[in-house]
Amino acid sequence: MDQLIQKGADVFRFNMSHAEHGWVRVMVPRIRQLAGKTGRPIAILLDAQGPAIRTGDLKTDLDLKRGDILEFTVGGAKPKEKYSVAVNFDGFVSDVSVGDTVLVDNGLIKLLGIDQGKSRVRCKVMTPGKLGSRRHINLPGVHVNLPPLTKKDIVDLKLGVQLGVDFVGLSFARQKSDLDELRNFLARKKSKALIVVKIEDQSAVRQIDEMIAAADAVMIARGDLGIEIPMEELPIIQRRIVKHCIRSGKPVVVATHMLESMITNPIPTRAEITDVANAVFEQADAVMLSGETTVGRYPVECVQILHRVAQRIERSGGGGILTVDP
Repeated sequence: MDQLIQKGADVFRFNMSHAEHGWVRVMVPRIRQLAGKTGRPIAILLDAQGPAIRTGDLKTDLDLKRGDILEFTVGGAKPKEKYSVAVNFDGFVSDVSVGDTVLVDNGLIKLLGIDQGKSRVRCKVMTPGKLGSRRHINLPGVHVNLPPLTKKDIVDLKLGVQLGVDFVGLSFARQKSDLDELRNFLARKKSKALIVVKIEDQSAVRQIDEMIAAADAVMIARGDLGIEIPMEELPIIQRRIVKHCIRSGKPVVVATHMLESMITNPIPTRAEITDVANAVFEQADAVMLSGETTVGRYPVECVQILHRVAQRIERSGGGGILTVDP
């Protein structure tokens, strides 16, 4: 942890999709203690899981082939198909229609809705893959009727308030009212934490100016966003969001897959270096690492490389090449 700070880390993010409360209670004071020794201001970001749709637990992974039928069930319904998995959201069966695309596990498995019932949805496998437990499900272009803050989020946010975190991240925010609900919660708890809205779906992109205005900072969460929109649109939308944030005077973070190959490799690809550089050229305020520093083999090296590239681009003067339209 101290090496990460020495190499240039400015913010530590706790992903509450995975983090245990006991571990967070230990790590937050430790980070603050280390930051105190360096004399640098190090912030803590508690990232709420948000209203994510996930598959349930499976005894073994499902090896899905193209053309197979996969059944999603809710409410404890008994399986009727060879391949069946429960989902954690009862409204799934009403939100998915025949002909809708269903993406699982960061888009690795693509399915097509072919039948809709009261307690199950049947889908045809279009892109094969292995389906495991608790995998994230995306419904591109579909407005999902989930609450902005789940029961788990409330419990996690209360922990963040107790620990005095500096920022809270709102995942899968779809409209301004989602941010208003979080801000009201923090106000009731007398928390001074600032809100980072994560732009992750088409609805948030369509209302980007309202989302920026309602938040204290913005994160372009390219993982889920890149699933929700055509991949060729992602660089355009990233640049547009950064420009809108600059115009509004709101800090903006570019996140996800910055140095993804370094989860297992000691050096990044040239494309990754260019991606990081482009975020700095666009005048983003921060770039963020995820899997690279959580499960990766080279967390310290990742922070060092990110820091080196960002500093070099800023020294070159290239950070000013993107002008904001009047």
